[in-house]
Amino acid sequence: MTRTRTTRLRRPLLAGTTAVAAMAVTASLVAATAEPAKAATGPELSLIAATGSLTLTSWKEDPGVYLDLGTYLTADGRPLELKVTRKSYKDPVTITQTVYEGGKAKPRTLPKGTVKDFSGLPGFAEITVTDKAGKKVLTRTEDFCPNNASGRVRPDAPATSKYPESCPTNPFTLGSVWGVEKGWAANTYAGSYTEPVALAAGTYTAKVAVAKKYRDLFGIANKPATVKVTVVEWSYEDDQGAAGAAASRSATANEHAGHPAAHADHGPGHAPAPAQAAAPVTSGAGPSYNVGHGPLRAAPPALPWALKKKQTARSLPVGDKGGQTDGSRKALALQPLAKRPTGKASVPDVPKPDLRSLPAYGIVVTDGEEDIPGKDYLAFSANVWNAGPAQLVVDGFRSPGKAKMDAYQYFYDAKGKQVGYTPTGTMEWDPRPGHVHWHFTDFASYRLLKADKKEAVRSGKEAFCLANTDAIDYTVKNANWHPYNTDLSTACGEENSISVREVLDVGSGDTYSQDLPGQSFDITDVPNGTYYIQVLANPEKRLKETNLDNNSALRKIVLGGKPDARTVTVPAHDLVNAN
Repeated sequence: MTRTRTTRLRRPLLAGTTAVAAMAVTASLVAATAEPAKAATGPELSLIAATGSLTLTSWKEDPGVYLDLGTYLTADGRPLELKVTRKSYKDPVTITQTVYEGGKAKPRTLPKGTVKDFSGLPGFAEITVTDKAGKKVLTRTEDFCPNNASGRVRPDAPATSKYPESCPTNPFTLGSVWGVEKGWAANTYAGSYTEPVALAAGTYTAKVAVAKKYRDLFGIANKPATVKVTVVEWSYEDDQGAAGAAASRSATANEHAGHPAAHADHGPGHAPAPAQAAAPVTSGAGPSYNVGHGPLRAAPPALPWALKKKQTARSLPVGDKGGQTDGSRKALALQPLAKRPTGKASVPDVPKPDLRSLPAYGIVVTDGEEDIPGKDYLAFSANVWNAGPAQLVVDGFRSPGKAKMDAYQYFYDAKGKQVGYTPTGTMEWDPRPGHVHWHFTDFASYRLLKADKKEAVRSGKEAFCLANTDAIDYTVKNANWHPYNTDLSTACGEENSISVREVLDVGSGDTYSQDLPGQSFDITDVPNGTYYIQVLANPEKRLKETNLDNNSALRKIVLGGKPDARTVTVPAHDLVNAN
């Protein structure tokens, strides 16, 4: 694909919600159609509706509604567990279901082509909308991420779900785990991945069904959920819409402002923002791999249906808790030790992290953050992840009057006891817009290499705030499906912090996106031709890890065009034809 020069980097807008139904998920479970007798069995799955009727709001100035209809997939008897993997970028994505035989779990390989990537089950939900005269006015299909916002529907269900939240959309994801816990239900709404639909003010009937191929695959009964829908139209100028319009603008500024705002304001947290016209806040479905770093914002925390009447109250306590998940990766930060380590530094023979780089993506030509005439920059997104089997844990401690923190890497035995540490450089405060946090130095470096793999340009970016923004491979040994340190508002400290803990958990990676200061190459005087973007983890080898031979990744590009109108073509990387 060829990208022309852009004057400004833009991000897709994630919409907020207008649905105002307040009914909790109390629908009785419908027994799934039993599969033919088999030795290996899975869960009984059913489609239910949280409410029989709801109201969606369309704004005259911003028409359209999102079909957040409150339908859920329930799992009874056993959990629905799916593992999605690929051996390498030269291999297709495959999916297996965990089934049970004689009380023991075993994988069941699902048909080739069931999934195309790691974002969910494509075309899972089929939606038909008819008007009050019975005329069909809309049909569409939506994908389903089993890791959407979810909740218990049985009193004897586990108090918490063991499965991850959100489905990865990073094009270089390697392995993912999806699941609906036993006795739980997951929202089928595709959230931020859908487009609004044009429905005039009036009353409608929406029918949501599971596509036949998934009914056959999982033994789901052919019993669609039906919801009465009322669409109302408001204007920002209306008295009754003034508050909602203000809330909409506020939510838009907070949720959609792109990466710099993500660092300055760090998103809505686990408290809900006021409703915005056309809302996916109730699903938890949304771009899942950036909580401040990546090219897309994180999935907005979902608001439980039982609390939707109170969604304008910012102080309302929602989010992950007993019997409920919000479908987002947002989580609290881990705290550093109370004081810097003492005693002799040592690197014991215990499991260590394995840092690996992903190929660059989101590659574009820009005029830079300062819009300097005649200058051309190559911007990109890059990710370094931890393949385990141990966490990367780094604490920074500040001495009185010092501008930098001293950094230490910690080591743990199989029981989680700290058994050693070693000095590993420094942490420095980065005051630039888009950062405003403590960076661990020499974590990774970026280089633009010529066709012969010799360096042409080096990016100034080598210091990072470590955060678990992406689920890269949750099938590796010791992968943590519920990592902390995903939220930059707490993970990387404040300017007056005296200590900070930065963690890269097993299976997770940290994406730094193309629009951050320093995250680009100056190509003004670089000739047209073939080049490689190199992402190199742990360039100074200060961090102790399992393997130092897999720290580099290359992405081929071709530069073209003329000065002040440069282009970049990004060929496919094996089977990954995504930028």
